Amino acid sequence: MEQTTKYPFQDHTLELDQRVYDLVNRLTEEEKIESMLQYQPAVERLGVGAYKHGTEAAHGIAWLGEATFFPQPVGLACTWDSELMHRIGNVISDEARVMYKRNPAINGLTLWAPTVDMERDPRWGRNEEAYGEDPRLTGELATRLVQGIQGDHPTYLKAVATLKHFLGNNNEVDRGSGSSSIDPRNMREYYLKAFEQPFTEGKAQSMMTAYNSINGTPALLHPLVQEVVKGEWGMDGFIVSDAGDVMGIMNDHGYYDSHTPGVAESVKAGIDSITDDADLSKAALREALEQGLLSWEDIDRALFHTFRVRFRLGEFDPAELNPYAAIGEESMMTEEAKAVAAEAVRKSIVLLKNDNGMLPLSSQGTDDVAVIGELGDIVYRDWYSGTLPYAVTGLQGIEAKVKGKVHYHDGNDRVSFKSAGQGGILSVQQTESEKEKATVGVDWSADSSLPSDPANAVEALSKNTNSVFTVSDWGFGSYTIRLAESGKYWTADDEGRQITASADEAYGWFVKEVFGLDQQDDGRIAISTWNGRAVYLSGTEGNLAIAEEQTVPGEERLFEKMVLENGLEQAVAAARAAKTAIVFVGNNPLINGKEENDRPSLELPASQLKLIQEVYAVNPNTVVVVVGSYPFAMEWVEEHIPAILYLSHAGPELGNAVADVLYGDYAPAGRLNMTWYRSEEQLGDLRDYDIIRSERTYQYFRGQALYPFGHGLTYAPMEYSSLELEAEEVDAEDTIRLSVTIRNTGEIDSDEVVQLYTKLDQSRIQRPLRTLQAFRRIHLAAGQSSVVTFELPVTELSCWDVTRSRYCVETGSYTLMVGRSSADIQLQSNVQVNGEVIPPQELTKPVLAENYDDYRQVHLVESSEGGAAVEALGDGAWILFGDAEFGEAGTGIFQARTAFAGESGEVQIRLDAPDGILIGTLELSGSAGITNWQNTSVNIQSVNGRHNVYLVLRQGTRIREFRFGQ
Repeated sequence: MEQTTKYPFQDHTLELDQRVYDLVNRLTEEEKIESMLQYQPAVERLGVGAYKHGTEAAHGIAWLGEATFFPQPVGLACTWDSELMHRIGNVISDEARVMYKRNPAINGLTLWAPTVDMERDPRWGRNEEAYGEDPRLTGELATRLVQGIQGDHPTYLKAVATLKHFLGNNNEVDRGSGSSSIDPRNMREYYLKAFEQPFTEGKAQSMMTAYNSINGTPALLHPLVQEVVKGEWGMDGFIVSDAGDVMGIMNDHGYYDSHTPGVAESVKAGIDSITDDADLSKAALREALEQGLLSWEDIDRALFHTFRVRFRLGEFDPAELNPYAAIGEESMMTEEAKAVAAEAVRKSIVLLKNDNGMLPLSSQGTDDVAVIGELGDIVYRDWYSGTLPYAVTGLQGIEAKVKGKVHYHDGNDRVSFKSAGQGGILSVQQTESEKEKATVGVDWSADSSLPSDPANAVEALSKNTNSVFTVSDWGFGSYTIRLAESGKYWTADDEGRQITASADEAYGWFVKEVFGLDQQDDGRIAISTWNGRAVYLSGTEGNLAIAEEQTVPGEERLFEKMVLENGLEQAVAAARAAKTAIVFVGNNPLINGKEENDRPSLELPASQLKLIQEVYAVNPNTVVVVVGSYPFAMEWVEEHIPAILYLSHAGPELGNAVADVLYGDYAPAGRLNMTWYRSEEQLGDLRDYDIIRSERTYQYFRGQALYPFGHGLTYAPMEYSSLELEAEEVDAEDTIRLSVTIRNTGEIDSDEVVQLYTKLDQSRIQRPLRTLQAFRRIHLAAGQSSVVTFELPVTELSCWDVTRSRYCVETGSYTLMVGRSSADIQLQSNVQVNGEVIPPQELTKPVLAENYDDYRQVHLVESSEGGAAVEALGDGAWILFGDAEFGEAGTGIFQARTAFAGESGEVQIRLDAPDGILIGTLELSGSAGITNWQNTSVNIQSVNGRHNVYLVLRQGTRIREFRFGQ
């Protein structure tokens, strides 16, 4: 766009905010409303171009064609490499600039990445998108990615990073209507902590709110957006709603009975850009303005934030002033970018187990190698991926590495299907039309020509390539079926009427390539689609059709599955003949765990576990490579298999990187970003967001993990020595400085990830068993030593003090632990911190009920008066306020702000135990209703001294605030 200075906003010599105000003030009312949406239209009379907020970039530019493809974020987090994340961000924003030049109206520079959500539960369907269970690791890696994306110019941004999803977003079930109950300590010490550093240090210029509610308030309406993100942290960019979420205030949450108040309140709460139905949103904005629910000042404030970012991207300035404007096609998928991606894959690989130094393998021998498993010869992309520019599979990487012969089998059965009702073999139809050619139907001629002898029948069917299909079992009742010859997937057509074998991959928001194969008592199978609809043989045409109902009566929906080649037997035969068997297992990132679908379980699919077991039974030299989007529970594998690797779906260089690690051309040093549990029984309810009380994540988990947070082995032994503290006693405003010497005592060069954890030895509240405070990935040549230093501000040791609603550094002895993982501490020392003592609860002053110390059977909900309230989920529910000081004067009255559902409510006040001394009962009756908040009080038995106070609640009782008086 030609630059002019017709208007002040076009004059780059003026102060930025003055220019932004000038532009916003020149927009007409209708132009302002139009500009509140994700797709901001052009304003030609002012020379303003069209712009779209929101280019997906979780691990490379997505949905816009080929781009440099990095490992999934869950894999990037396993690198524990801050500097690498900065370089990855730099590549992503370079390529965003290229895409922007291709189509600036559609390929915007505001990138929807990174995902900063805390992954306190590995069953989350979107586990692949985030950086793990620890706020320090997540915050640091996200910060460096943000800095790489946004660049380091003092005036201009190369691109904009949008942190998502704020806040408490770690389950897909009911994500649009559910509420995450998060008390102040969990909120401040865990969920908010991950977002803080990318804003305060990384200066992220955008944030996306989450679909869920937080304590009953939809996240995009929650005061935390204004009070903490824009207030405490000083974020000066813009806030965007997630797709469809503004309308979801009514549609999903039922929070209002029309769209208008939801739109109005979301803008006032901080939403600057609406990602939603354009016509509905604009109509609601107009109506809100007409009704006085929204002011033009509210609109102007939001537009100021979005346009300010566009100014900083250089859109309104001469190109020669903006160093990023010159980035062009030469910066797309460069050799340097490819090298960064390859480095990221190698660094992400975690060596989970390596008994007796089984790895690395020798590439110089001529012994046969067996590569087994579907994941060994495919590279998958996930929903937020770009198009793969190329792909090197594990099989291809290994074949290029070794001298011996490599045998491969995916372990899947080759089958044919016969209609139980009408007879005939299912086949891909051969006609002139390409669409019809892909239709799956019955070939009666194939059936009539089958020999009566079963063995000969199998041989005959195997020669009819249009009737041979490969069945992949992804566990939990999910299968994919492909035409064996071409690899084309069975899929439900767009009209949802018939089955074709026409898809190149299992992919889409709705993955229509997934089928259920339900075996009946008589051995026959019923086939169902991705959404549970029955598949049946339709009439005389003989095509596989999709029923409108989940079941279809009669034989038309039953089929005989004839196994032409037993995949397990073939895989075992290959393993038996080889010196080494390398079994690839894991997940397809679009099946059994994705956006909108939480994972059914932690286990590997049963068929994959059986594949490993059968291979190991004939070849003890078995290596397992897990390619997955999340942690797995696999106790048998850990107990028996001598060597295990893990990496995420990692893109084009996956195969080369795996081969480099297997055969010793690269020493693995990745570390787990999440605890790998032995069983989902070690986890609580998926919807339980209290990591403290549920003892979740490595910070509080007391059980025995399969693999602990931070775990990862190397090929080189590393020796830790000489842990030195600058001072053994510090004050709260000081910095703890310590150093440790690391020496590679092996014969191979390797990285090492040095991890610093802390714990407070004694506290009046439940503190973490350990907390990651810092980490450093270093490279050491064989025999080399390095001194690693850490500087830790004492304020990082703070907890959230609910008695005063602020952070507090407790006085006490803190253990500093340096090691190779959260469970492999090599050295430790203690430092005395002179801080504060958390005072007793002062219950004679107004106390927010949410500031409890412990609880049973309650959750936090929204109070219609603002803030959160405690609601009892059953009779006998309670909240505890520990160590409360009443003094000598004593108390004689209990006052509370309460509401209740049902016929009545009740608050029992007890001392020192839930069934302890009853000093009073507050009976609630009258005009019931959860929004009918009332001041209530009851005379109680006088209490003095220090006690633990339990408020025992009847089901449906809500309490927001209380105090004891005389």
